[in-house]
Amino acid sequence: MAKRYAPVSGKIKGFMHGADYNPDQWQHDEQVLEEDIRLMKLAGCNVMAVGIFAWAAIEPEEGRFEFGWLDRVLERFEANGIYAWLATPSGARPAWMSERYPEVLRVGAQRMRNLHGLRHNHCYSSPVYREKTAIMNGKLAERYATHPAVVGWHISNEYGGDCHCDYCQEAFRDWLRAEYGTLDALNAAWWTSFWAHTYTSWSQVESPSPRGENMVHGQNLDWKRFVTARTVDFCKHEIAAVRPYNPELPVTTNLMEGYEGLDYRKFADILDVVSWDAYPKWHGARDDIEVAAWFAYNHDLYRSLKDKPFLLMESTPSMTNWQPISKLKKPGMHKLASLQAVAHGSDSVQYFQWRKSRGSSEKLHGAVVDHAGHEHTRVFSDVAELGETLKRIAGAAGTAVNARAALLTDWDNRWAVKDSQGPRNAGVHYEDTLMEHYRALWSLGIQVDIIGSEEDRDLSRYDLIAAPMMYLCRAATGERLERFVAGGGTLVATYWSGVVDEHDLCHLGGFPGPLRRTLGIWAEEIDALYDDERNALVPVPGNALGLAQTYESRELCELVHLEGATALATYRDDFYAGRPALTVNALGRGRAYYLATRADAALLDELYAKLASALALPRALAADLPRGVTAHVRTDGESDYVFVQNYSGESRSVKLDGRAYLDAETGESVTGDALSLAQNGVRVLIRKSE
Repeated sequence: MAKRYAPVSGKIKGFMHGADYNPDQWQHDEQVLEEDIRLMKLAGCNVMAVGIFAWAAIEPEEGRFEFGWLDRVLERFEANGIYAWLATPSGARPAWMSERYPEVLRVGAQRMRNLHGLRHNHCYSSPVYREKTAIMNGKLAERYATHPAVVGWHISNEYGGDCHCDYCQEAFRDWLRAEYGTLDALNAAWWTSFWAHTYTSWSQVESPSPRGENMVHGQNLDWKRFVTARTVDFCKHEIAAVRPYNPELPVTTNLMEGYEGLDYRKFADILDVVSWDAYPKWHGARDDIEVAAWFAYNHDLYRSLKDKPFLLMESTPSMTNWQPISKLKKPGMHKLASLQAVAHGSDSVQYFQWRKSRGSSEKLHGAVVDHAGHEHTRVFSDVAELGETLKRIAGAAGTAVNARAALLTDWDNRWAVKDSQGPRNAGVHYEDTLMEHYRALWSLGIQVDIIGSEEDRDLSRYDLIAAPMMYLCRAATGERLERFVAGGGTLVATYWSGVVDEHDLCHLGGFPGPLRRTLGIWAEEIDALYDDERNALVPVPGNALGLAQTYESRELCELVHLEGATALATYRDDFYAGRPALTVNALGRGRAYYLATRADAALLDELYAKLASALALPRALAADLPRGVTAHVRTDGESDYVFVQNYSGESRSVKLDGRAYLDAETGESVTGDALSLAQNGVRVLIRKSE
């Protein structure tokens, strides 16, 4: 399935490189724009995101629009070969609107209306806010949608949060009516007979609140789904206001790292390209391996949302000002972190921000241009160096990332896991568990897609699917995974799977519910371990995987019965010593593995290494990678671009696999059987595709 995708904009060849640019903050000094353009060209930047928080600058009074400053910016961009993602400024509305129309301000879960301020402190259901946003977006589109310097729409900024006002309560009820049809169906799905919570009128239904109802898990789950639906609907409302003026202009909105509040998969259908904002906390330990793996996972997630290249819309060229510790990037890390995004499918590297603000909350946030105001800084040199690298590897833009392994994770499963009361209210560490499974593949240099259970995606493209802690499992998901395994696929599932359905109602007939036949086990009980308590997995002699080492386990231990599956390892301790802890079930032409306990990462490393070998999963480099080094590939089917990355905190030497390589930056042949990587080093190699 290797291919080359059409560029996000035909106006820009190769990679986009740029930043959030806020000329509205510098209208008092006309020289700033000219100096910024000089510096943008010097840094190899070709696109800026403009106007993200510029509502007050564009409409200083209701109905009075000031476009002169934005006209000048785009005219100067056009004259200098620089382009713009033009933003709709709905992320923060002007004070005159909050004063004149208080209904636009959000109401919190405590049912108290907020004061003016911050970002996204507005109600997506408010008729006034929707009207004002449509007017603003329409004015921008009418004036700029066909401007030669504009390459696309940056819709709002980092959507997030919820509102509990009367408009939203009624919208929630309407959403529930559409979902369930009748109160009887709603009551059944939410199991409201518990604690006499049965609803007898739609008007009685409200959003969860610490002052009221917050213990009906189905209700909590549906509120989160509604918040996503309401936010997506508002985004569609914004897009509808700009789309008619130039239907060919792509739209995006910038998503956030690991954000739990919105199901981002629901945005995929309404966006032309996915973009997101990455702010790793580098250099917080001896090495950066765990941080790198987490951000690799996020890159893979956002690429997978539309199954094509994405955009890195924000990153910092130096440090942030909002993390607990605002750490500078050490030498090499800017290039390494930026090319990590490219390796996983990004067709851009962009920053927050271009020029540091002089005042307010982000005046000390990193930027390409420091308060010193010139190019003679370490950070500017790092950005300019990366700009040159992106030009030299421009052929990688638009290429594909082909994965034959996938990790299955859903937002509503994440919500349900965290809302569950028991077995460990001290934490079951869902995200950490996901990452342990992902990191085992990432460290081998194996490409991974991050997929959802409701996606319309052909699972037969994968040889391996990992589905850790799939607590919420729909019957349809169980059927799809059963067909996947029966057709020859390999599934890895874990404890705390198949417990509830899409309404957070427990499956009857035994866990893991819809996965029981596929996995060939029945999970009777689950034991929660104290934080300092440990058990262990002991390999069964002669087991099919050839496991020989005893591995520690912690937190959760499920007691399972074999119903066709074979035990590969058993528990070492407690009253369930000797019972199955790792199993495999043959179904059709495939295999389904079940890990009944949270095992030490070393077991996952060995398990996935053995499965990868047995399934012949392609690795970026057909060689063992040193700890902290990983490699990933983008390809068009003729040429592979191999990104070899070093997060070990030390210099490394990587054994090559005997194929002919060129250095993508220099064009020179890579000689010898080993590749040298500096600390925080990255090399981009080109080879012929096989």
